[in-house]
Amino acid sequence: MGYRFVRPGTQGEIASKSQCCHFHRTCYTDRVTETAVQPDRLRSIVRTAVAARVAVDDREAASIDAFLVAFDALDEPFSREHDPVHVTGSGFVVGPRGIVLLKHKRLGFWMQPGGHIDPGETPWEAARRECVEETGLDVRFLGPFDAAGVPELVHVDVHAGGRGHTHLDLRYLFDGGPADPAPPAGESQEIGWFDWPAAIAIADDGLRGALISLIARHLT
Repeated sequence: MGYRFVRPGTQGEIASKSQCCHFHRTCYTDRVTETAVQPDRLRSIVRTAVAARVAVDDREAASIDAFLVAFDALDEPFSREHDPVHVTGSGFVVGPRGIVLLKHKRLGFWMQPGGHIDPGETPWEAARRECVEETGLDVRFLGPFDAAGVPELVHVDVHAGGRGHTHLDLRYLFDGGPADPAPPAGESQEIGWFDWPAAIAIADDGLRGALISLIARHLT
């Protein structure tokens, strides 16, 4: 099976829209295209990105090490059906009002939107889909793409996902604009924009360091 991945400004473009992101304080262009990438190539892209991460704190440093060990041992790292240890994708949805957090219906803590990777998806595609599904916002990738069209990986966290799962979570950055979240029925209704101090105050150890890093990187 090949995996689709987003690639900016190439042949086969299916959507293009320029807008100004208040968080990043620069204008960017969101161009979404679909190109097949083979599983071995996807493994290489993901592993390279994780290994290149500069950890924001001790928690992420330990998570990067744990990710690489687990990832290398998995035959199907992107599938929750093949192993309880698997890669997931999530997103930091930011905007002029701060960051969107939601209260997980089962686990009961505040977190960024995200979830499992569907067959044929890349982790960053899964992150965007989950952000759209869970927030109702028209989110767009924020920040640079590499030469292959892969968006920047901004954080890695390995944690228990409930039901005996371990999530190797890859986190990407999105612009959510200024609108109120409008999640559909079935998704958590406890969701909203949080200013940065409020978000950091309720964040768990796997999220707090990332939020502090985002503030230092984009708001100073």
